[in-house]
Order: sequence, then structure tokens, then C-alpha cells
Amino acid sequence: MSKLSDLKRQFLEHIEIERGRSLKTVENYSRYLDRFLSFIKSDSPRAITDNSVREYRLWLNRQPGNGGVNETLKKKTQNYHLIALRSFLKYLRKREIDALSPERIELAKVSERSLDLIEGDELSRLLSSPSGDDIKSLRDKAILELFFSTGLRVSELCSLSRDIDLNKDEFSIRGKGEKVRVVFLSSASKEALRAYLGKRVDVDDALFVQHSPSSKSKEDLRLTPRSIERIVRHYAAKAGISRKVTPHVIRHSFATDLLQNGADIRSVQVMLGHANIATTQIYTHVTDKQLRDVHKKFHSRKK
Repeated sequence: MSKLSDLKRQFLEHIEIERGRSLKTVENYSRYLDRFLSFIKSDSPRAITDNSVREYRLWLNRQPGNGGVNETLKKKTQNYHLIALRSFLKYLRKREIDALSPERIELAKVSERSLDLIEGDELSRLLSSPSGDDIKSLRDKAILELFFSTGLRVSELCSLSRDIDLNKDEFSIRGKGEKVRVVFLSSASKEALRAYLGKRVDVDDALFVQHSPSSKSKEDLRLTPRSIERIVRHYAAKAGISRKVTPHVIRHSFATDLLQNGADIRSVQVMLGHANIATTQIYTHVTDKQLRDVHKKFHSRKK
């Protein structure tokens, strides 16, 4: 019988090659599965039973979290471990290896996710914060405008090359799971990109690069996700926004802006690159324009 350690390695190779998962996803799955295999202390697939999974879930639920002395591992994080295990069991079943059925694993119920949002005036201040005509300010203005115009994930924005055709209002991006979708450029984002690219003198292929004396000796000038997150935080503080602002918060603003102005949920799902519409449903709780109109029309505090 195959050993679990060998099967885990083959599974990780499978999701990387055949399933096209990102290296970060493969790394996370590896860490979650290592935790489970270490817990059951067995290399046999038959050791994965209802009882061993139940004991593992109890153990997970009692692990310390990052929020404080008395806080345990969040349900959402526990579910990440279970999703990795369930995917592994599906792979074992596909290989006709005798192990627990993946359907036996149910995810823990989690509280409804809340959105980190900034108000419209805060968003306007953020987008107008980079006001100089130097190369860094022009770059940062283009980054912020492109985020709000497209709803790109930070990793997607980092991957862009400078060969974007600014005569068109759209371009294709390869997102999570190697899925390609179309995103759209606003007039403001195109204007900001033209201004930035017009001032570039380097020949680096990346759309957004470092512009500092120390970067001249580097071969790869492409900005990293962490660098862009720092840029967003800097301009949020400059705009006087006290709450935490990240590229993902701007992505939230992109989605809520579309829904507040009448876009349908299915279109927003496609533009965000969500594989499941349930992921997009969270935005309807704060942006259901029709419900607000009904409330405004029919509700009266005089009654």
C-alpha cells in the first residue's frame, strides 16, 4: 500500500501541474497536510478515519490563534486545513486508494464575513493623493487608478507588462487558477497610465517598477505585492484615512461601486474573477440598491 507521505507529494505535484494551482496554494496545502499527518502519526491511508478527523478537528479548534492570549484558531483558518484534507481525499479516491470519503468532512460554520470599506469621499481623496509630476507620483497615481478601474488583485497588478494597449478600453488578465478574464480601463486610469509611461526611460518589461537610486543596480525592477501594499498605505495616511486601507479594500470599493450603480451580481462576479458567485454575494449585503429604494419609498418613521 502506498504511503501517505508519498501520496501527499504526488497530490501536490498533481495540483501544481494538472490543476494549475499557484505555488503559494501548493505551499499552503503542503503545510496544512503536514499538520494533519503529524497529528495522526501514521503513514497509512486507512488511518484517515471519521474518528481521527474528529479528534484532529478538536485539536485544531483548541490551537492558539494570533489575536490574543485566550483566542483560538479562527474557524476560517480551520476550514483552510479541512479544505486541503478534503481535496487530498478526493485525489486518493480518484486513485482508487482506500481512505475516508471526502464527503464525510463538513466545514465548520463561520460567521458572516464583513467587508472593509472606505467611504466615497475617502476614496476620492485616496485617488487624488499622488499629486506630483515626478515619476514616483505618476506611477503611484496610475497604480491607484488602475486598482479602482479594474478591481485587480494585487498579485495580478504586479504581473502586468507595459505592453497594454491604451487605445483600447480593456485588456485580458490571467488570474487565480490560471483563468483569463477581461478587465476594463476608465478614462482616468488610461490618462494616469499614459502620463506615467510617457515619463519612463527604462526598458524594463514590467508595467510598474521601482524608481530609486538603489534600484539602478537591480536586474528585476518589478514592484512586489508588498511594495504596492506599502504604497497604498502611504497614500491612505496622506489622504487622512484612519482605517487600514489595502489593495483588497480598493477591490471591495470597485465591486460595491458597480453594484450601487445598478450592475448585476453575475457581471460583477465575472469582473472580479470569482469562480463561485457565492463569493461575490457578500457585496449585496451592503449594496443592494433595489432594497434601499424600496425602503426609501415605503418606509416612514411617522407611522
